[in-house]
Amino acid sequence: MSGDGMDSLLDKVQGVFHHDHSRNSSDEIDGDKHSKHPDKFRLFGRQKPVHSALGGGKPADIMLWRNKQISACMLAAATVIWLLFEWIGYRLLPFLCHSLILVLALLFLWSNLSFFVNRSPLELPEIVLPESLCMSFALLLRDRFNQAFGIFRQVASERDVKKFLGAIVALWLVSIVGSWFDLLTLVYLMFVALLTVPLLYERHEDRVDAYAEKATVKLKKQISALDEKVLHKLPNITLKQR
Repeated sequence: MSGDGMDSLLDKVQGVFHHDHSRNSSDEIDGDKHSKHPDKFRLFGRQKPVHSALGGGKPADIMLWRNKQISACMLAAATVIWLLFEWIGYRLLPFLCHSLILVLALLFLWSNLSFFVNRSPLELPEIVLPESLCMSFALLLRDRFNQAFGIFRQVASERDVKKFLGAIVALWLVSIVGSWFDLLTLVYLMFVALLTVPLLYERHEDRVDAYAEKATVKLKKQISALDEKVLHKLPNITLKQR
């Protein structure tokens, strides 16, 4: 083989390898981008790519639409359920019962009619929840509840005025948002946000981080001014009263 032919063959092999590597290592590219700018402002102070910050694995793939079919099906199913409950006025218990009736009727007809149409009967898989999965879920709920109660106790028992006012403002904002929607609509909006906001942020990451950095600087200035004028004087007033 001539030298020109060998060079062209090497170029093709390198091109194929580069294409496969760029297609299967998007997180590594994001990681390189983050490592090149370690001091750059990132939203929520994260140092990892968006996919890794979301925990990686299948949940992150669904939220970032790496598997478009599953993400689209979940969004469509959530939208249909929300429309059934909010627009048609369906209730949860009738919905569950009617869904089970439909599923049981279809499976029963398929199992009994398969003999007449020369089809093999439907073999339902045996679904058994593993004990490790249930224990992991229960331990996760326990840890989250303990963490929430610990924060509540810390804010209520300590004399930190900043944490107290921050918790009051946060709960007040949540109550305002909750008064605008019912629980199902709020859960649906949160679910839609999980399937849209991470994807939009990943696509416009640099622009969002730039705006967030400006907003954070302004917010810190406002908090510093409030601390000097109001919050810094509150402990002194309390001590004088005692």
